[in-house]
Amino acid sequence: MSESLTTPGEGFHPHLHDTQDHAATPLRTRLHHVRADALDGDTAQSGGMRRFAAVSGRTVGSEKLWMGQTHVAPATVSSDHHHGESETAIYVVSGHPEFVFLDDTGEQPEEVRLRTSPGDYVFVPPFVPHREENPDPAEEAVVVIARSTQEAVVVNLPGLYALSADGE
Repeated sequence: MSESLTTPGEGFHPHLHDTQDHAATPLRTRLHHVRADALDGDTAQSGGMRRFAAVSGRTVGSEKLWMGQTHVAPATVSSDHHHGESETAIYVVSGHPEFVFLDDTGEQPEEVRLRTSPGDYVFVPPFVPHREENPDPAEEAVVVIARSTQEAVVVNLPGLYALSADGE
């Protein structure tokens, strides 16, 4: 392929800086590098797993996105929980975590278990109760999580239930 897919300077808009009437806050005017050893463990948690924030309102000033890691120890089951209005995307880094929810599209709610492997993705819609499980007796499961909210919204629940029609 000898033809360029983009034109040099395409997408570059030098005039944008000339039209701003307000000074940008320092967190919103530069890129942020969050090193693996600098993840923030002071975030919402569920029993049986540990969440670490990389990108959040507090760590980098994000306004619409949270991203981090979750670690589930060997032979561990998390608490049942949901993430409020947040959409959640999960990428499996290591291990074989299982994601469990109740499907109520049939006559009786049925427990569904998504068995994953490294490289797999999982999408969790807003308000859907679920839990993570790591059945491996020796290997920790690690996933990268991205959420559509600024912070890690976690609502721990007393049990797993199917989502009702009104989202509650």
